[in-house]
Amino acid sequence: MLPQSERRPESTWITIFRLLRWNKPEGRLILMIPALWGVFLAARGNPPPLLIGVIVLGSLATSAAGCVVNDLWDRNIDPHVQRTRNRPLAARALSVKVGVVVALFAFACAWGLSLYLNPLTFWLCVAAVPVIVLYPLAKRVFPVPQLVLAIAWGFAVLISWSAVSCTATAGATPCLGNATWLLWGATILWTMGFDTVYAMPDRADDKQLGVNSSALFFGQYAAHAVTVFFLGTAVLLAEVGQVMGLGIAYWLTLIGAIVTWSWQSLQLYRRNLPGTVYGQIFRQNVWIGFLLLGGMILGCRL
Repeated sequence: MLPQSERRPESTWITIFRLLRWNKPEGRLILMIPALWGVFLAARGNPPPLLIGVIVLGSLATSAAGCVVNDLWDRNIDPHVQRTRNRPLAARALSVKVGVVVALFAFACAWGLSLYLNPLTFWLCVAAVPVIVLYPLAKRVFPVPQLVLAIAWGFAVLISWSAVSCTATAGATPCLGNATWLLWGATILWTMGFDTVYAMPDRADDKQLGVNSSALFFGQYAAHAVTVFFLGTAVLLAEVGQVMGLGIAYWLTLIGAIVTWSWQSLQLYRRNLPGTVYGQIFRQNVWIGFLLLGGMILGCRL
C-alpha cells in the first residue's frame, strides 16, 4: 500500500458520491423498502412500472438530501466520532457551500419527481421535508431523536400508498385505510429498532459530545427496547396481512423475519459484543425488508 503522501487525491465527484453515501447502499435501500411496501400493497402487488420508478428514484434523492443535511448539521461533531470522522464535510474534503448546493440539487430532483404524483401525495412529500431537515437538530434537543427519523421513514409509506390509492380513479373507498396505518406503525417501530441498534456503538462518543440517541435514552435497557420494537413490528405486520388477506407466501416471509429479529435481539444481550455486530444487524434488516417485500408481492398475487 502506498504511503498517505503518495496516494492520488480523491476526485471531487468521488467525494460527492461519498457525501451522498452512495458508497454505502444499505442506508439508501432501507428507506426505499417501506416506500416499496406501500406502493405494492396499495396496488395489490401490481403497481404501474412508471410509478415504481418514481418511488425508487424519489427515495434515492430524498435519502441523499437527508444525508447531506445531516452532515451539514454535524460537520463539527462528526470529527469526534470514530464512525463518522472521515465523512467529507467532517474531514473538510468538501466545503459547506458545496454541501448546500448538493443538498438543494437532491431536493430539487425529489421535487421534480413529486410533480408526477397526485395533489395529496405531493403535499405529503412537502410535509416530509421539515422532518428530514430537522432530524439532525433533534439529536441536540430531543431525548429520542430516532423517533423523528422513524416519522420521516413513515412518510415513505404514506407517500407511496397515497400515490396509488388517492387518485381520481381509485374509487369511493378511503384512500388511506386501516392497512395503511398499520403498515405506517410497523415502519415506525421497525425504524426505531434498527436505528437504535445503529446508535449503540456510538454511545460513548455521543455521551461525551452531549448528543442524544435512543440507545442512550434506554441505557441498560436498550436491548429490551429493541426487542419490543421488533416484536411490535411483527404484530403490526401480521395485522396488515390479516386485514389485506395476504397469501401463504407473505406469512412464510414474516415468520422468517421474526426468527431473524429474535436472533438479533438475543445477540444484543451478550456482554462485550463486538462493535461490528451492530452494523451487521443493521445490514441484515435491509435484507429482511426485501424478504418481506417479496412476500407482500406474492401474497397479493397468489
